[in-house]
Amino acid sequence: MPSQNPGQLLLVGVPGAELDSESARLFRQIQPGGFILFGRNIKTPQQLRKLIDDLRDLSNVEPIITIDQEGGRVSRLKLIGNEPPNAQQLRDCGDLDLIRRHGDITGRILRIFGFNLDLCPVLDISFDDEADNSLRGRCYGRDVTEVIEKSSTFNEALRATGVMSCGKHFPGYASAGLDPHHELPRIERSKELMEEHELAVFRHFAKSVDSMMIGHIAVSGLDAVNRPASLSPVIIRDLLRKDMGFGGLVMTDDLDMGAILNHYGFDETMRLGIEAGNDMLMICHRIEMAAAAKKAIDTMGKKLDEALEAMARCKSRLAPPTPFSLEAFHAVDAEIYDLRVAVLGPELAAQRSPEDGKRSPVELY
Repeated sequence: MPSQNPGQLLLVGVPGAELDSESARLFRQIQPGGFILFGRNIKTPQQLRKLIDDLRDLSNVEPIITIDQEGGRVSRLKLIGNEPPNAQQLRDCGDLDLIRRHGDITGRILRIFGFNLDLCPVLDISFDDEADNSLRGRCYGRDVTEVIEKSSTFNEALRATGVMSCGKHFPGYASAGLDPHHELPRIERSKELMEEHELAVFRHFAKSVDSMMIGHIAVSGLDAVNRPASLSPVIIRDLLRKDMGFGGLVMTDDLDMGAILNHYGFDETMRLGIEAGNDMLMICHRIEMAAAAKKAIDTMGKKLDEALEAMARCKSRLAPPTPFSLEAFHAVDAEIYDLRVAVLGPELAAQRSPEDGKRSPVELY
């Protein structure tokens, strides 16, 4: 019997590296279905595991604990350890065994801390490796075949460790000229062209990823009303669910992004998100709004049943954390550095992304 608490449909951020009393009181009250962690939440290995243990302890239903641990600049754990190579570096290396190692290592280090869902792999196609649309360095391929081959290798290895995966950013950011962290990208692209490229990838993964993140992008050929995909029943219910047959968990990208904030009111966004077919609404930064988000959807009644059932199915498969020790962390972290050397060579492996050590005000998803 799925929980009937609407709070289960929220994926929320956490303010800092420790669980303060006000946040703990809020989370106990609304019982969010999951928590997403960022650089602001990470100081030391011991601190991170304690934070996650505390979040689990205050949850009546085992929560999803997730993070963006892709590789390269989108690697939250590089703040306390080594930085894995990014998808493009792994792609260009051309060795599937190294991509498989990356998936396996990523899953094992996440479980040491208690994460049970990783927000990757990125399934976008890199039509232009230099495009300024937030995807630079994050794509496993330049065409459908390459993305499928290399992302599948990572996805299979990650899931084999017990960590769930998330395909993103449906239905595809690749043609966007704007970064949705700041503004809503609107592209003129036919459904036929999308089917030939972006959607061909997502169709392949509809049976093999545990969850799907819906991007904030409006595509003229997919929704005549020009709504963001994340708020579009045509794209989520009709295309992803019915047409592609996706049966996993569907979540929005961060609803605190400019792509949504600049165009929709808060309560309206929450209701539209559920009505569109999302199972989880992501609120990463305005954490104080989590209670308002629950209140906004609380009156939707039977409209919540489908999402609550999807959440219960997902949670029935969550893997518990593995035992924590600094020795275990350091051992896996050393494997990450060895992987960097294998992919980049010793000289480049010693260098880090330009964002190294910085907690950017806009962290990519």
